[in-house]
Amino acid sequence: MSFSAARLFLATLSVAPTAMFGAVAADPKPVAAQTAFFEKNIRPVLVTKCYKCHSADADKVRGGLLLDTRDGLRKGGDTGPAIVPGNPGESLLIQALHSADKDTAMPPEKSGGKLPAKVIADFEAWVKMGAPDPRAGAAAEPVAKKEIDFNKAREFWAYKVPVMPAAPLVADRAWARTDLDRFILAGLEAKGLKPVPDADRRNLIRRVSFDLVGLPPTPEELDAFFRDPSPEAFTKVVDRLLASPQFGERWGRHWLDVARYAESTGKERNFTFPEAWRYRDYVIAAFNADKPYDQFIREQIAGDLLPAKDPAERNEHLIATGFLALGPKGLNEKNRVQFQMDLVDEQIDVTSRAVLGLTAACARCHDHKFDPIPTTDYYALAGIFRSSRTFFGTSNPDAGNAKKYKNGTPLLPLSKSSAAPAAAAPAQPPALSPEKQLADLVAKSPERAARFAAMSAAQKAQLADRLKAKGTLTTPPPTAAIGTALAMGVTDGRPGNSPLYIRGEIDDPGPLVPRGFLTVLTPGSPPAISASQSGRRELADWLASKSNPLTARVMVNRVWLNLFGEGLVRTPDNFGSTGEKPTHPALLDLLATQFMRDGWSVKALVRSIVLSRTYQLASTSDPKNYEADPDNILVWRMTPRRLDAEAIRDGILAASGQLERTPPYASVVAHVGDGYIGRGISPSQFNVEARYRSVYLPIVRDYVPDVLAVFDFAEPSLVVAGRETTNVPSQALFMMNSPFVTAQSRALAKRLLAMTQYDHGQRIIMAHMLTLSRPPTPAEAARSEQYLTAFTPRSDSAASPAPAASAETAWATFCQALFACAEFRYLK
Repeated sequence: MSFSAARLFLATLSVAPTAMFGAVAADPKPVAAQTAFFEKNIRPVLVTKCYKCHSADADKVRGGLLLDTRDGLRKGGDTGPAIVPGNPGESLLIQALHSADKDTAMPPEKSGGKLPAKVIADFEAWVKMGAPDPRAGAAAEPVAKKEIDFNKAREFWAYKVPVMPAAPLVADRAWARTDLDRFILAGLEAKGLKPVPDADRRNLIRRVSFDLVGLPPTPEELDAFFRDPSPEAFTKVVDRLLASPQFGERWGRHWLDVARYAESTGKERNFTFPEAWRYRDYVIAAFNADKPYDQFIREQIAGDLLPAKDPAERNEHLIATGFLALGPKGLNEKNRVQFQMDLVDEQIDVTSRAVLGLTAACARCHDHKFDPIPTTDYYALAGIFRSSRTFFGTSNPDAGNAKKYKNGTPLLPLSKSSAAPAAAAPAQPPALSPEKQLADLVAKSPERAARFAAMSAAQKAQLADRLKAKGTLTTPPPTAAIGTALAMGVTDGRPGNSPLYIRGEIDDPGPLVPRGFLTVLTPGSPPAISASQSGRRELADWLASKSNPLTARVMVNRVWLNLFGEGLVRTPDNFGSTGEKPTHPALLDLLATQFMRDGWSVKALVRSIVLSRTYQLASTSDPKNYEADPDNILVWRMTPRRLDAEAIRDGILAASGQLERTPPYASVVAHVGDGYIGRGISPSQFNVEARYRSVYLPIVRDYVPDVLAVFDFAEPSLVVAGRETTNVPSQALFMMNSPFVTAQSRALAKRLLAMTQYDHGQRIIMAHMLTLSRPPTPAEAARSEQYLTAFTPRSDSAASPAPAASAETAWATFCQALFACAEFRYLK
């Protein structure tokens, strides 16, 4: 068969999503994480280093450049626009920050001179992400309010404790199954709208399977569902999925996005975190066990301070505190106090945004610009984290200079009686032979693979020895090395209060601030903090309290987001004044109060939502509804959603029959070991040809696997409550050209050809069932038959029996077309 013909067939089936589902509304606004990045890393520098000469309040505006508004920054000054969003190299501002010429360098010497490399890197990252900037107006905004009226601030919806609302009355009482449905229907009826019909069974089981476990339903599961005529058929499916170990792998990954999980420090010197995998497995196990969410939060903030019934639970609690240790680290920082305060700032940021949906870290240099969070509250929290010790590793000798790296730390020892990871895993995978390692190495190159296959065993072993000597191959360390009972985490240190550093500058300390919590969320007397402890235990209890108005709401909103594509609050990690208000405030409070009433059970919450009629709506469009509510804010249908990166990869592996459901032991990074990426460790060592689930792939900052990055994987240095979803040509090209997709298409073809009990037409049906969870339409079946007939010689031909390779290639390109089509990547 010809290459061009195969590509043509791929292209004809790669229909655009809009053709399948109708228009999908675009969201041009920057995501909340980007705005938070500006507020935390960019605005404070502009205020302290630039506004004196480049703001409306400056005595004389230098170069006609105003940097105190978004428009001023983009308009630029006498030499043109200061920034080119998305292109740091072409941005004059970035060039000035790098310049060594005293006449063009910014800031000038009199303002402190060149900024630290980390700050310049932040500006480059900001411009690269499009320079998101929430500022507006033609003049500089006021620096901050001198006083905050907390009583008035607590009138804001997010700072009120949720109360169980009464269900609304609806006209169509027969439609709603639950109170959730009644709130949705009431909103629609108020606008004169009606929900679309229910989803058909095929779309519903595919939707719930991907949503709950991140995998497509198998043909056997589809058949069982269709053969069950009972009213409880769908409930049985939901309960089976909730009980599956794959549930924790799916929903644990959602939390890992929020926890900015990664296996390296990132930044200027990127060192590995070989023990980070323990936290990953803890999270997966917690979701599978349905650990109460309030306990889940307590363990991650103060697990080392909680009582434990045995050594195994003690280890689990210590591993949980890895939440506070996993963040990016600027190991180049020479000032130990600065390094410590940057570490504390990162811990405040992840804790406040992950649990409360607030950007408390924006109050480091000044009172929060928008929310009632004064700088004193920031340093009250800073005192708690500063009174703790963070253990993240990277203290091994630097491969480049054989000296211990200055900012590295040891790791926490775990109890020897139970040093196993939190999630069950095999003791150790068998060591790969040199032949197998080499086979994996050359798998992406057919020419190299052919040459390798022609070698003798001795030649293969000799080649392996040579490559090992050059560091090309890595041998997994023995069980004792990987199983060393160490973990990342936090313990109490020397307790004490933190000074309030003026403008965040460590060289300008102010008065000591007593350790405490956010005032706006503590209307009564704040919990007392013992002078002999850090205060993390009290912080954990305060965060996980039913009287905290945000904790349950934020988690409920994230669950809704992961089931519907958008949260009830569409800025899921910003519940403050610059975030969006809830589209259904009473429904949000209903779910939050039910969540707490049900013992903070995530599985119970998920179950209640997916069994609602609202979740089970079809994704079909309706002209009247679309005209009134094009963004589906009122939830009149299920919005079509693209699968995330992990579901696409895992779905391909599941269809091809290659998915390994048994979790791997530890991580590739654990096998590679502790070291400096780019010096002692080559990034290529993280490129593994693995067939286990995507949640177990190595997540190394700056080196996320391509199969994940191309489909909008969460940036592992940021708190990401909701991923961006793009539909760009590179994704379609990946599905058509990726060696991974090509290999799995061939594996699916072999799987189908091995089904000797099926004829040609039945294999076509099975191919559609495995990839799209439905049989082909008559037109699709005819086109598929026509394609395969044209490029597969018939075995009954007297002239030329069909070569097996030719048949396999035809079926492989056919299978790749199914993987590449938009329907495979989207949920209806």
